[in-house]
Amino acid sequence: MALLRSVRGFTPKLGEACFLAETAVVIGDTVMGDHCSVWYNAVVRGDVNAIRIGDRVNIQDGAVLHCTYERAALTIGNDVSIGHNAIVHGCSIKDKVLIGMGSIVMDHAVIGEGSVIAAGAVVLQNTIVEPGSLMAGVPAKRIGPVSADLSQNEIERIAKNYRLYASWFTEG
Repeated sequence: MALLRSVRGFTPKLGEACFLAETAVVIGDTVMGDHCSVWYNAVVRGDVNAIRIGDRVNIQDGAVLHCTYERAALTIGNDVSIGHNAIVHGCSIKDKVLIGMGSIVMDHAVIGEGSVIAAGAVVLQNTIVEPGSLMAGVPAKRIGPVSADLSQNEIERIAKNYRLYASWFTEG
């Protein structure tokens, strides 16, 4: 069973039909919307500041979500995929975003709606990513717009598929 832990008087709140893998960790001042999933060895650590997660968000294996004490909370919109081993720290991620595997998004960055952060990219502190941007590299730079194909066949497909995958683990 996943570890849900209260810290400093805050207890995680989960929406309807969320899936938490057995080794997932969700701590403290964390509020998660409906139909979310937190996968194996992922950590959502709301111990030092608030974490707010929208609906239909998947936090894949090994990802770490955290904040900075008294300085940077974390907000994530709807239909967001956080890839395997990504680090998302004290930032704002708007709706329909794909955060690629192994990428890092730092404090006070804002990832605009419909954007893709490529695998391994590092979005530096205070970076503002325009909606619909494809970002890659270290540090991450805009390499172009997110095409309709990329939006449909990656952002939307992955978000939808993770709801399916979660259903496999919650069936009677």
